[in-house]
Amino acid sequence: MSELNFSPITMSQSGRRRVVACLIATLAIVATADLATIPATQQFCAYGPSHLAVLVVFAIGSAALVWTGHRQTEPQARHFGRVLGVAIMAIFGVALAYKLVQPTIAQSVPLQLCDIAELTAAYALWSQHTWAATLVYYWGLPLSSQALITPDLNAADFPSHSFLTFFALHLLVVWAAIYLTWGYGIRPGWRNYRFAILTTLAWGAFTLVFNTIAGTDYGFLNRKPANASALDFLGPWPFYVLAEVAIVGAIWALMTWPWERKAVDRAPQEPRNVLA
Repeated sequence: MSELNFSPITMSQSGRRRVVACLIATLAIVATADLATIPATQQFCAYGPSHLAVLVVFAIGSAALVWTGHRQTEPQARHFGRVLGVAIMAIFGVALAYKLVQPTIAQSVPLQLCDIAELTAAYALWSQHTWAATLVYYWGLPLSSQALITPDLNAADFPSHSFLTFFALHLLVVWAAIYLTWGYGIRPGWRNYRFAILTTLAWGAFTLVFNTIAGTDYGFLNRKPANASALDFLGPWPFYVLAEVAIVGAIWALMTWPWERKAVDRAPQEPRNVLA
């Protein structure tokens, strides 16, 4: 059982209704935003008005989720998590359906690590299992948040379908990681760190083989992106892949160490978190 932070203050019924209503409104916008019916808009520009608005929503939503998580009872947390999990799956389904309208093996297979993170986030929110929640912590915070801050989005600006699904999914994954860790109270440890490393390596090995057979480049594991990127500083293939593994492993270790240290400090009073 994960660590829970309870408080006598609970979310009101009207507060829960507002949260659900906001999620339903977001889903409705995403589901009905068809590029064929939206008037031509300008191309998305990083750090333009729409991107800055997303970052403001991200900051406010993150604080609200931590505040909410600290004030929920366990039944409320379970219900709230399942609502968010269903929202992620619904938007993921809409995004995948659009990709399958004109399917290509290079774009339509949900093999990017962010795709796996989105599915894992939905399951973690629904089940609140530690192994899933900590995977979202490792995948969502450093990777999905990077996509929010430095988006690689070559599409029309708001309210195009691509804009809405891209930012909605990345927002929800990072929010899931924040809510499960700082709101609900699931903390990673070294055992979770090792599990995340092994799971990510397994994804990388499978995707590398798939790319080789299909001629695709999911995860940029077989070649660098055509546009300039940080991978350009890590050398040629396969050295940049090995460098990525080392860098990510080090970052995840730094993300684990504070929680493990806290767990050791409180060991006489509280049981250690385990992989559940």
